[in-house]
Amino acid sequence: SSSRGRCPGACDRRRPPPFGGGAVRRLVERNPGLERLAHQSARLEPTDPAAVVAWATRHRAELAVLGPEAPLAAGVSDALRAAEIPTVGPSKAAAEIEWSKRFCRELLERHHLGPQPRFRVLTKIEEVDAALAAFPPPFVIKPSGLTAGKGVRVQGVDFGTVAEGAVYAKSRILQGDSVVVEERLEGEEFSQMAFVTDSGVYPMPAVQDFKRALEGDQGGNTGGMGSYSQRDHLLPFLRPADRDRAIDLIKGTAAALASEGRPFRGILYGGFMQTARGPVLVEFNARFGDPEGINVLTLYEEGDLDELLMGVAQGRVNPTLVEFRLRATVVKYVVPPGYGDRPRPGGRLTLDLPRIEAEGVRVYYGSVEDEGGGRIRLGSGRGVALTGEASAIHEAAARVEAALSHIQGEFYVRHDIGTRENLSAKVEHMRGLMAPGAK
Repeated sequence: SSSRGRCPGACDRRRPPPFGGGAVRRLVERNPGLERLAHQSARLEPTDPAAVVAWATRHRAELAVLGPEAPLAAGVSDALRAAEIPTVGPSKAAAEIEWSKRFCRELLERHHLGPQPRFRVLTKIEEVDAALAAFPPPFVIKPSGLTAGKGVRVQGVDFGTVAEGAVYAKSRILQGDSVVVEERLEGEEFSQMAFVTDSGVYPMPAVQDFKRALEGDQGGNTGGMGSYSQRDHLLPFLRPADRDRAIDLIKGTAAALASEGRPFRGILYGGFMQTARGPVLVEFNARFGDPEGINVLTLYEEGDLDELLMGVAQGRVNPTLVEFRLRATVVKYVVPPGYGDRPRPGGRLTLDLPRIEAEGVRVYYGSVEDEGGGRIRLGSGRGVALTGEASAIHEAAARVEAALSHIQGEFYVRHDIGTRENLSAKVEHMRGLMAPGAK
């Protein structure tokens, strides 16, 4: 497996790893979750295809699961398959659906798939001013390439005037990237992931994650502060028909990729905005969402994950293996103070693991250094994901809040994720957008 230290669904302290377990990572920290689960580990560059294949071959790897996006963009999955190692993760060509926002938009346009927002691709500095002045406001500026979820700038949130947006767009083009300008969508975002193989598309429960650093969805964008899923695999604001439309777009996109010689084997993640006109695609990712992958794999029926992943790698999934329990989940990330803008790493936390587990909460480790005895030191990224499940979202959130009382040290967490008040606000937001006469 490949990991950046976060391993959704695999770092459960009570669950043994499939196929004996192995981890390839570039972190200098000793991640306690991976150290505990991996029988073999290597601190090498996971975007180096030759190094990853050499390590996997030397240790007779039976299955590779690529987690983050950078190894996919580097062609690691292609190299592993060339070495005849079954791999969960699309080829570099198929993964372009994530690592090039331009490719994603133009693919959907070529195949008449959607809906997607109005957009324009900019590649030259000299065209930026006129293009932004002519684009109907408000708009969003997205670097086409990978930015770890932190490159998007939204007019009215991250910048105000067209001139300010132009400065950012030009800075990205100067760095060698193109930018995609899109209309700003109004609604509630949600994530719909699916296992995609030669034999079909197999959806997972819908999840909503929280990108903004501060409570009330304020502050800058982050990799994700937390997320929740609902017992019926929908969301409080998401209707069954609209989830079906999102899944249909994922199916259409997988077919479009295959028709262009880019068959997809792995996890296809659709990021959608639920708007007054239904779900509109925001972006595609070519792997599990983080933290959304924690939500869905927490609900996966235990015992068959290794068989399911091998089926994905080989292109033949048994549909009976794609079963998720009817429970609500909430994930909240413990992060260093200032995370999302100017994180202050190095803080030490003490986790009372028995008491956390007694609250019914699972612990997943991210950017941390294990100091033993339940003590960890926070890095600059997301540190610890606490995951609760219950019959209702707010009950799962309450379990996580109870578990937080068993962590000592200085940290930040979004307490509003999954609360009754937060859920009600999202429902009212959508109700207002869909009311007669609403813009």
